[in-house]
Amino acid sequence: MRVRLLAVGTRMPAWVTQGVEEYRKRLPRDFALEVEEIAPGQRGKNADIPRAMALEAERIRARLRGDEQVVALEVGGKAWSTEQLAEQAEAWRLEGRDVALLVGGPDGLEPGLSAAADQRWSLSPLTLPHPLVRILLAEQLYRAWTLMVGHPYHR
Repeated sequence: MRVRLLAVGTRMPAWVTQGVEEYRKRLPRDFALEVEEIAPGQRGKNADIPRAMALEAERIRARLRGDEQVVALEVGGKAWSTEQLAEQAEAWRLEGRDVALLVGGPDGLEPGLSAAADQRWSLSPLTLPHPLVRILLAEQLYRAWTLMVGHPYHR
């Protein structure tokens, strides 16, 4: 099973890339994490935010594969404990499908894209900076994998 993180935003600081890579390299090939950056829609003074979000959604849809389990990361999604994430990951793996995790831009995911997802997951009721979300996701996926295989990382 492969997990693809499709995240709006490019040119992350080095500490983000290093943090994500630390957990990516710990994961086995059969639970690989790939990160794909999606160019954000234009923002600035007098920007058309709905148009920017629609463009981001279009770019994300173009990267989706038809057989993936699509999970939208949303503040209003369902909160999972680490143990519940491990259960979800095991269910995904048993289904034999790859997973696409979607992270929107500064204004979130376009509502239609979020509604079309198979699942909606909330990392926290807090508003988290997008660079930090990438590291948090990578670590939690690694932690979930360690639970699945009985590794002592999660105590």
